[in-house]
Amino acid sequence: MALQSRILTLMTLSFHIIYATIGVGVPLMIMIAQWVGIRKNDEHYILLARRWARGFVITVAVGVVTGTAIGLQLSLLWPNFMQMAGNVIALPLFMEVFAFFFEAIFLGIYLYTWDRFEDQRKHFLLLVPVALGAAASSVFITIVNSFMNAPQGFDVLNGELVNVSPLLAMFSPAVPTKVAHVLSTAFMTSAFVLASIAAFRLLRGSNHIYHKKALFLTMKLALIFSVATAIIGDFSGKYLAEYQPEKLAAAEWHFETGSEAELVLFGVLEGEEPKYAIRIPYALSILAHGVPSGEVIGLNDFPEDEIPPLWIHYLFDTMVTLGMWLAFFSFVYVIGAWRGWSIVTRKWFRWLTVLSGPLAMLAIQAGWWFTEVGRQPWILRGYMKTSEGATTSGQVDLMIVMFAGLYVILGIGTVVVLSRMYKRNPVEKELAQRESVKGGEE
Repeated sequence: MALQSRILTLMTLSFHIIYATIGVGVPLMIMIAQWVGIRKNDEHYILLARRWARGFVITVAVGVVTGTAIGLQLSLLWPNFMQMAGNVIALPLFMEVFAFFFEAIFLGIYLYTWDRFEDQRKHFLLLVPVALGAAASSVFITIVNSFMNAPQGFDVLNGELVNVSPLLAMFSPAVPTKVAHVLSTAFMTSAFVLASIAAFRLLRGSNHIYHKKALFLTMKLALIFSVATAIIGDFSGKYLAEYQPEKLAAAEWHFETGSEAELVLFGVLEGEEPKYAIRIPYALSILAHGVPSGEVIGLNDFPEDEIPPLWIHYLFDTMVTLGMWLAFFSFVYVIGAWRGWSIVTRKWFRWLTVLSGPLAMLAIQAGWWFTEVGRQPWILRGYMKTSEGATTSGQVDLMIVMFAGLYVILGIGTVVVLSRMYKRNPVEKELAQRESVKGGEE
């Protein structure tokens, strides 16, 4: 039943990561928009924060459902893993729940106190715990994943983990790069998603300055976090070379240990020889060790039954290629907008901007697939294989169908609710209402 358990887990994680990414990244976008509005005394940015916050609540609600499903499936699909490692990962899982409730409490207060503060800066302060809680939630759940990739902080006695040091287990060597990469990609992807929405509204004929400001702000943020993601990605490559060399070797179809290793992009593998691939000399050694002469361990140095599936090469290439394209595209847009290039306002360029949101989300998916599939055959690297951790129940097939139906309903429901909510309250209508309220007060 290991295959069925993996399929259901993959389906759940792939769906949940959409909402989790938005849940981590959008609070910071709301916070920045409101801060800019306060600093510039600009009603458009204040309304940006307000409208983004409304949509954010919907994604949080769905994210709670999918997050609960993940917790349920950990116990139902991977009982042997939970029996072995449950006492280790219980602390970060509990802290993740605590961080979520911390975020949710202040989010509720923030939403229900709009226009109740004469000083907008006091209302803005309510966003600080919301953004911190969202980030902390992702940090703690990423710590669990880091432990699965680089377990430490315990002794093994008769197949059980004993003498557990909770802090040592939580802060494994994988934590710094994984946490930083998760946060930066969440901020980057959220910025691109919001930029896509603004560009789409401009393409649909709404030439309001509100959408232009939203597009410029989010593309600037997308550029900043794209660059941050690329830098952190470089550190992630060095982590893999040190602690999970088999994953890096599989990602690059690198079979023979050697220095001056080249980076292989795409192509087709024939035996141990990549064909039709893009080859970048010395790049793999530089990624792994920072110098062209760095020695990279090859797949032939590992037992055959411990080598990850070689198709993760395409996941790695997809993630990297999309990340580089998005960084380049956002750079062109920001420079073009600053210098007044007409290219950034052309229809085809705005359609590319609309596409940037889905592409960023696709890069996130490829990255998480690479992380999880690249750890195979282990569920707890070096201690328990995936086949050993899975349930033996014969009901997993039925669960796949039931959860697939649930995710379809949730996905369609999210789109319908968000679409209706914003269609019934267009920007122009809300701005007019706010102006009339201010005029009445005066």
